[in-house]
Amino acid sequence: MSEENTNTESTEINSESLLETVSDAKVNSRITFEEFTDEKAYISYNAFGTKQMKIKVLEVSDEIGPTSWKLGKRVKVVKILITIKHLTTQEVEEAEFDIEAIELELTEKRHYTSTNRWVPVDDVKNGYVIGSKHTRLISDAAALDYIDF
Repeated sequence: MSEENTNTESTEINSESLLETVSDAKVNSRITFEEFTDEKAYISYNAFGTKQMKIKVLEVSDEIGPTSWKLGKRVKVVKILITIKHLTTQEVEEAEFDIEAIELELTEKRHYTSTNRWVPVDDVKNGYVIGSKHTRLISDAAALDYIDF
């Protein structure tokens, strides 16, 4: 029982720390090299190289991963903010998505879902998901034509 409480507390702490941004930190504080993440890591490009996408995590679930011993520490993402920049026109689009609601809608309409909302804690930095994990979060929204990327 005490092990479950420890896991729950650590998940809550991890969830809160993932949603913090650099601007929330103290102004005079310095970050170490290990904490630094290049801005390029947050960006993914479409197949033609005409659009950039960044995904910011807005809300995570407090649910504990079923196989954390095997797959490591992960969080279940509920809401995200997607920012898409068109490189040819410099136009920027933003939209908030409730991934859980989209997943349920796709399951109801098409009888399947492809979203994997469990993201490793190490793949969320400064509140943003690294570019290599973008496809796993937007796959259902793309299938329902909510997003064209």
